[in-house]
Amino acid sequence: MTQHGLDPGYDEDDVPEWVDQVMATVAAEVRRRRKELRMSAQDLADRCEEIGHSIPRNVIANMESGRRSTLPLVDVLVLAEALQTYPICLLYPVGYVDQVQRLPLQDSEPTWDAMHWFTGDSEDLGMEDDMLRNFRAHARQQRAALAALKGERHERWKAETASNRAEREEAEREQADYAERAMDAKYQLRSARAFIREDGGTPPPLPPSLADVDPPGDDTTEENDL
Repeated sequence: MTQHGLDPGYDEDDVPEWVDQVMATVAAEVRRRRKELRMSAQDLADRCEEIGHSIPRNVIANMESGRRSTLPLVDVLVLAEALQTYPICLLYPVGYVDQVQRLPLQDSEPTWDAMHWFTGDSEDLGMEDDMLRNFRAHARQQRAALAALKGERHERWKAETASNRAEREEAEREQADYAERAMDAKYQLRSARAFIREDGGTPPPLPPSLADVDPPGDDTTEENDL
């Protein structure tokens, strides 16, 4: 298969189809990872069956040898689980493949950059998704709030068990500092949750220690702290 629409200087017969390149990258990484785990093709097929999505041994063998013409996304998901890795690591094997072609009719680029585009982490493409940005902000502020609350509890314990006044006062200052950090993170977390709702989304559940972030009556807390 060849790729059309390239610059006139290209010899089309020498240019692999983009789809072929993507499939070849995934197939090579499946084979590398399978061998790393000392799994046979049958072992991998059995594991896929256990997960609940059958990918027969001959299909895996044909994929790895380049004889398979299609590669469904659901297969990539199950193969990644069976190989104890992430789907994105099969598509963009960072560290094992230097460059990939992100889209047809484009030059190859570093695999790390292509992965960032796929995950929405790239900041230089002029593209932005508000919901994705708000969920990332939510995760960041939730981690910050939980860390601050943990620090506050630890400093409170240090103050209560201090052997002298100087140690107690130092712990109390640190406790107050953590409390201020927690308050700020909760405020930012509340804002992120409000933006998610404004855009028509549903914020993630909150751990019990952050239940005061949401207005009363909003039941979006988890059973345990993360």
